[in-house]
Amino acid sequence: MTESRAELEQLLEQIEHEERTLWFDGFGHDEAWKLGRTIRRLARERELGVAIQVRLGEQLVFHSALPGSTADNDDWIARKIRTTSRFATSSLAIRVRHDLNGGFGWLDPALYAISGGCVPLRVAGAIVGTATVSGLADAKDHALVIEAVTSLQG
Repeated sequence: MTESRAELEQLLEQIEHEERTLWFDGFGHDEAWKLGRTIRRLARERELGVAIQVRLGEQLVFHSALPGSTADNDDWIARKIRTTSRFATSSLAIRVRHDLNGGFGWLDPALYAISGGCVPLRVAGAIVGTATVSGLADAKDHALVIEAVTSLQG
């Protein structure tokens, strides 16, 4: 990526703030479906060629592939989810930490994506699912998920 060290540190601080504050009171199948539809609506309004998945635990509850997305986006989603699940943080946080510290090079790129777009969904601090977007620059994938989560909380 082309961000400066200061920009990366600021982005990591923002992500950590999001993960401390963007929690749901409860999150089940209906909330997962509503979140997926919200992300899809935002993407369609902006004519974004993305694929979207929302999971409750390991269960796929919502999937949508918009025009311009490909099967490669589904592969990216699977690898972003594995990254978020392994490290219990957003895949963008892992990418930023990688860029800051040069770590995580040992992860098998066929299984894990060091790329933003997967956000853990939390209830009372516990991760209960994930919401993932693929198709844009990774920080924009992440931002689209965060925008939808924020809109459902407001």
